Amino acid sequence: MKARKYTIAVLQLALNNTPQNNLEKCKKWVADAAEKGAEIICLPELYSSHYFCQDEDVDNFKYAEPLYDVSFTEFSALAKQLGVVIIVPFFEKRMSGIYHNSAYIIDTDGSEAGLYRKMHIPDDPHFYEKFYFTPGDLGFKTIKTQKANLGTLICWDQWYPEAARLTALQGAEVLFYPTAIGWHPQEKEEFGVNQHGAWMNVMKGHAVANGVYVAAANRIGLEQYVPDTNGIEFWGQSFICGPQGEILAQASADQEEILLAEIDLDLQENVRQNWPFFRDRRIDFYGEITKRALD
Repeated sequence: MKARKYTIAVLQLALNNTPQNNLEKCKKWVADAAEKGAEIICLPELYSSHYFCQDEDVDNFKYAEPLYDVSFTEFSALAKQLGVVIIVPFFEKRMSGIYHNSAYIIDTDGSEAGLYRKMHIPDDPHFYEKFYFTPGDLGFKTIKTQKANLGTLICWDQWYPEAARLTALQGAEVLFYPTAIGWHPQEKEEFGVNQHGAWMNVMKGHAVANGVYVAAANRIGLEQYVPDTNGIEFWGQSFICGPQGEILAQASADQEEILLAEIDLDLQENVRQNWPFFRDRRIDFYGEITKRALD
């Protein structure tokens, strides 16, 4: 029987364009988190490189790797050694011409508990992900591990209540959001507070509406590698919140950190009993949600 309480961690890190360096760094941080008591540990989105989607350049496909390559073998061995669950977001090469923004969920024995492929793919200035990533085709799902039933969504998925709902309805206790989000430096003064506030508020809303814990793992630092641009200033501020949207842990805007929080399934049960949102859903009237627009 799984424990009614367990500890999760999200890692907030600065990452560069050298995959081997990032691999070794992330392995060390995972080990440090496990030593602090974490049983489930989540890395930031696309952990193995800088955020290359700031421009459209075929040379960046070199960062992709096939399934069960180095990211899986290295973190599989580490998960087994430490007895922890690790969420490893990576750039997947499915075949020539088909690439995904994906995440392994690796169980405590080193086996693959699940694979998630990012479903919602953005195309904004300096977030040119549609150039690189095919939309996921595995759907939204809860992954059963030795430690917990968890859901993994990725970054842009954060903005979609449908993704959170469909994952939670399958029994997820925690929704993890590996993330790479930040400001365009030239817009930060005017829009920065509202942009960051919206990001936190929408995920806290997912926690409340679904009675789940939510954990977002962002990166930090100014990544300015495209000539004649201001780059992206990743805003950090990773956080973990409870099923009423209460902040349990939050990181700084500019420091590498391990965020830890306890998941209490008895508290989750109590919240859902007192706020029975699932009970009162009018599923008999939601059919039109599958349409693009109600013209």
